[in-house]
Amino acid sequence: MSAGESRPGGTGAKSERAVLVGLDLGSRSRDNRAAQSGARQAVVCADAGLDEEAPESALAAPAPARSSTELDAEESLAEFRELVSSAGGIVSAELMQRRARPDPATLIGSGKVEEIAGVAASVEADLVLFDHDLTPTQLRNLEAALPCRVLDRTQLILDIFARHARTSEGKLQVELAQLEYMLPRLTGKGKAMSQLGGGIGTRGPGETKLETDRRQIQRRIDHLKEELDSVRRVRKQQRQRRESVPVPTVALVGYTNAGKSTLFNRLTGAQVLQSPLMFATLDPKLRAIELPSRRKVLLSDTVGFIRNLPHSLVTSFRATLEEVAQAEVLLHVRDASSVYGEEQKSQVEKVLGELDCLGKPRIEVLNKIDLIAEHEREGLRAQAEARGEVAVSARSGEGMDALLAAIDRALHSDPVIEAELRVPQHEGAVLAAIEAGMIVHGREYEGNVARLRVSGPASLVGRLRKYRLREE
Repeated sequence: MSAGESRPGGTGAKSERAVLVGLDLGSRSRDNRAAQSGARQAVVCADAGLDEEAPESALAAPAPARSSTELDAEESLAEFRELVSSAGGIVSAELMQRRARPDPATLIGSGKVEEIAGVAASVEADLVLFDHDLTPTQLRNLEAALPCRVLDRTQLILDIFARHARTSEGKLQVELAQLEYMLPRLTGKGKAMSQLGGGIGTRGPGETKLETDRRQIQRRIDHLKEELDSVRRVRKQQRQRRESVPVPTVALVGYTNAGKSTLFNRLTGAQVLQSPLMFATLDPKLRAIELPSRRKVLLSDTVGFIRNLPHSLVTSFRATLEEVAQAEVLLHVRDASSVYGEEQKSQVEKVLGELDCLGKPRIEVLNKIDLIAEHEREGLRAQAEARGEVAVSARSGEGMDALLAAIDRALHSDPVIEAELRVPQHEGAVLAAIEAGMIVHGREYEGNVARLRVSGPASLVGRLRKYRLREE
C-alpha cells in the first residue's frame, strides 16, 4: 500500500488545487491576536505552532502579550498552509468554521459542508484539507457530500513524510504509519465499495473486499514491523561499535523548520539538505565535530516535530528517534524570531516525553537571531545568557563558539582532566597525538624530554599514563 492515493503534488505529478478548512473552537482568537499584534515586527518564519486545544496549565502562565499556548485558529491555518506547500499543493480557497464544539457527523456542521461543496466546485478543487483530525464517520460523510477527495491534518503530514523519504528505512517507516492510520478508516472509503446491508442475503461484494483489504493491510503492517525490527537491531549493533570508542552523541531536536539542518551544516561542514519546507529532513545523519576541549562528539540531525504530531509517526519512527534516546545531550533548536516559540517548545517537549527523553541534559538554542531587529537582539542575548540558553544564527555563524563551549560543559562522559606529561622528543607519534587531542598549556624542555602541561579527554590521558608526571 503506497502513499499515491493521498499525495497532493507528489513527485512527477501536477500540483493539486486545495480548499483549506480551519476549525475555531471557542471565541478567544481575535482578542488574543490584537494583544500580540505589536509584539515583534521581524517575524518572517511561517512555522508558528498553534493549537486550539492548549494545556490549561500553560494558559495559566502570565505573559506580557499572549500566553505561550493561547492560540488562534487563523494562525493555525497559516501553519497548515505551509504544510500544504510542503506537500506540493496549491491553496485555492480557505474557509473557517467557528463552533463551540465539533459536530460528531461532519466536524463542521451540515450548513458549512454545503458552503464548502460550492466553493470546491467553483474553484475546481482536487481535494479539501481539514486542519483537524477526522473520525472515520466524519471522513465518510464528508466524502459523500463533497465533490472531491477529503484529507485531514494527519493524512497530510503522513503524505509530506512520504514525499520526503529518501532511504529505504524512511520509506518503510512512513508506509507503516500510513497503513496504521488507514486500517481503522477503511469503512470511510465508501465510494469505492458496495453499500452493505444489515440482514441475510444483503452482504454484497463490498464486505468481501473490505475484509480482504483489512487482512492484506494487517499482513503488510506485520511485515513492515519485522523489517523495522531488523533495522533497529542493525542500529543497535552500530551504536555498540561506536560505544566501544568513547565518542558521545549530541542530538539536534526541535520544531520543524527551526533551522536544525542549517545548524548541523554550520557545525559539521556537511552539506545536508536545508530547506524552508517543513519536514525536509527525515533520515538521521551523524557527523563528528571537535569541541574547544579537543573532545570529539557525534552530532545527529533528526526529524522535526510539530504540534499534534501523529502518534503513529512517533511509533513508526522510533528506530530513527532512538538516536535521540541514546544521545548524551540534546540541543533543542528553537526559532527565536517566532512569537510562538514557547508553544513550539511545549510541543517538542511533549514528543520528547513520549520518547522518555525529558530527563536528558538539554541545551536551549535560540536560532535565527539574524531575523530579529538589531535593537532587540542584545536584550535577547542577555535574557538567553541569564537562563542558560545560547543565542545563535546558523545562517551567519554568530554564537557558534558559545554553543560549542556550552556542549563542552554539558558533557559528562570522558571528562576533561589536567595532567603533566614527560615525553621523549623521539616519540613523535605520542607528541602528535597530544597536539591533536589535547590543549597544551605549557611546554618546557629538559634535554631530549618535553615536559608538557595539558588538559584533555580522560580516555586519551589514560592511554598516555606511562608519560604522566603527576595529576592536577
